[in-house]
Amino acid sequence: MDLIDNLWLGFTVAVSWVNLLFCLVGVLVGTLIGVLPGLGPVTTIAMLLPITYYLEPVTALIMLAGIFYGSQYGGSTTSILLNMPGEASSVVTCLDGHQMAKNGRAGAALAVAAIGSFIGGTVATLIVAGAAIYIADFVKTFTSVEYFSLMVFGLVAAVVLASGSVLNAIGMVLLGLFLGMVGTDLSTGAQRYVFGVPMLADGIDFVILATGMFGVAEVLANLERRIRSGQPTAIRNVGRAGLTRDEWRQSAPAIWRGTLIGSALGVLPGSGGMLSAFASYTLEKKVAKDPSRFGKGAIEGVAGPESANNAGSQTSFIPLLTMGLPSNATMAMMAGAMMIHGIVPSSKVVTDQPELFWGLIASMWIGNVLLLIINLPLIGIWIRILEVPYRLLYPTVLLLCCIGVYSLTNSPQSILFMLGFGVMGWMFLKFGCEPAPLVLGFVLGSRMEENLRRAMLVSGGDGWVFLQRPISLAFLVCAALLLMLVVLPSFSRSREVLKEG
Repeated sequence: MDLIDNLWLGFTVAVSWVNLLFCLVGVLVGTLIGVLPGLGPVTTIAMLLPITYYLEPVTALIMLAGIFYGSQYGGSTTSILLNMPGEASSVVTCLDGHQMAKNGRAGAALAVAAIGSFIGGTVATLIVAGAAIYIADFVKTFTSVEYFSLMVFGLVAAVVLASGSVLNAIGMVLLGLFLGMVGTDLSTGAQRYVFGVPMLADGIDFVILATGMFGVAEVLANLERRIRSGQPTAIRNVGRAGLTRDEWRQSAPAIWRGTLIGSALGVLPGSGGMLSAFASYTLEKKVAKDPSRFGKGAIEGVAGPESANNAGSQTSFIPLLTMGLPSNATMAMMAGAMMIHGIVPSSKVVTDQPELFWGLIASMWIGNVLLLIINLPLIGIWIRILEVPYRLLYPTVLLLCCIGVYSLTNSPQSILFMLGFGVMGWMFLKFGCEPAPLVLGFVLGSRMEENLRRAMLVSGGDGWVFLQRPISLAFLVCAALLLMLVVLPSFSRSREVLKEG
């Protein structure tokens, strides 16, 4: 009965005209940036973070969440029509989705992607609503010892389960932890690593770092790619959007299997959406009677992965809202938006701010309904937008980044810092270093330091306390096991597949 009462509270918050409007804005913007290759949810949320400062916390989170799961819908459009994933988690959709489009079944591919995304997102939202409150109650028993070990596990998992080089990811996490230490030490009042720059006395502003690392850096990287590859051409003949009886029979089980896989893997730190999509595609090939159909336009190859990455995008909210642990870069942006409003992401959000928590949960279901309604009718508009040259798009992105940062700080120096972080992020990308682990380290750094100090103070400086408490020991053992996985050849090959994707 409590769950029904909580959901009722959530819907009363989510259906206010302001929250409905920003939910619609969020899913439309999310679909748009999912359609435009190179503009992901992290970049867009980074640009829009300054705007959320002027909104109510629940309204801001509803809009940002809509951008996140809306981009999963939009990413399938470019994968199917352009053979270019608008989102990293839509890489697998290219394999069969674009082949279906070339075979004259683009409409069917887009339809099954929309239906699978809706079912995956709806089921995952129910899972978030049902599981979150129990996890939050369990986390309330944590002390600073468990919280520190949990954050260590979260960072290790994000490093190991993400794509690319483990050493590069570890280096980025350590750099993020260091950047989080810049500023004034709250315990001693001493300034650390400010190098005589007054602006750094209060630490590096999260909005400046995120906008530079993702907004500016992505623009520079995309310009470089577009100069080399040119403007791709979309398939304009979408065809009939309906599914045949055989296509329904083939896609329905794949949608449910993908939903279950995505819901489970989305909770994991790292590339939950991409990992879910790859796992779903692999499973569909294994259970298919004729695996040779895959890669040639098998509808299950679209239905399963699209359901999985949308379910994963919803359940990735569970660690953030119940434990205060962002599982990926987008969740780190959500955590940043909460901190802008003075809300510390933790289990207390569920009990202390029920309107925010349940309002956000209810808005996810509303957002999925809106996406199902508006997705297919707007296909023609998305095709036209795909033809816009990127040279006309990137000045707008840069201008929005500069305006957003300046409006928040009223300091021209902050724009210079943002551009500096942008160049730094671009260089990291050129050397194969993803900036996402850096942002996770930056967001968790101050909280890890705070919990470490508190734990050492309570234990009298005895470091063994982290191994003496069972839950803390379990987190650290899991972190060690994940690090040991890296040396396994089969696991390393899986990471390379994700990287190539």
